[in-house]
Amino acid sequence: MIYLVFQPLDLKKQEFVEVPLFEIKGFTMYELDTKGLKTILFGTDSKRYSDRYTVENVNYTDSSKLYIANMKADHGIYKDENIFLKDNVTYAREDGLTFESDMADYYKKSGIISTDMDFIIMQGENNAIGTSLEYNNITNKIKAKKIKAIYQLQESN
Repeated sequence: MIYLVFQPLDLKKQEFVEVPLFEIKGFTMYELDTKGLKTILFGTDSKRYSDRYTVENVNYTDSSKLYIANMKADHGIYKDENIFLKDNVTYAREDGLTFESDMADYYKKSGIISTDMDFIIMQGENNAIGTSLEYNNITNKIKAKKIKAIYQLQESN
């Protein structure tokens, strides 16, 4: 009888989304050591969570390796000294090596940038396209799958 008079509450489970600790417009982050500037990270907007930064319009430069490398993308996540880039990713190294893809992960300590998506890599008149790429900025070695390359041979005298 009590159920007819008083309707039981219909409790719904509510899922909460993760809330950022703070948000920043015009974001810039510098990493320094005793030798000077190691990395710099720019973005138009950033959100700081307990374990990472999310950054819009990412512009990241790493000068801690033999060659200075610059990476740009529409979106990025910076976590544990690694950066995960998405949408319109470009990687450019000071010696002219560049590559483009829609996604790339850069692991700073190992110097490896990789993608499991279609890419194009270029240096001078040489270029290659493929479906996945792993490039080591320390050893200067490239691993790729399903590549089609155009390589200009030097003429010998």
